[in-house]
Amino acid sequence: MSGSVTMYSTTWCGYCNRLKSQLDREGIGYTVINIEEDPDSATFVESVNGGNQVVPTVLVVPSGGGDQVVMTNPSLRQVQAALAG
Repeated sequence: MSGSVTMYSTTWCGYCNRLKSQLDREGIGYTVINIEEDPDSATFVESVNGGNQVVPTVLVVPSGGGDQVVMTNPSLRQVQAALAG
């Protein structure tokens, strides 16, 4: 499955770790950005979550090159559907 997945996360986030494990199991590649170490990413997360730093926030660019999708605490199925476009 092509496309790209970027997960905005923290080291202590259980939901983030669960989603990472599911993505790994399914062979879906992703990039992790720790919002506690990257102020610009924290600002982005706040901008898409009503001013809150909610993780995981996931940015998906579909394999077909369609519009990017931003999701907060998505399920594996939601990420897969967004990748498929």
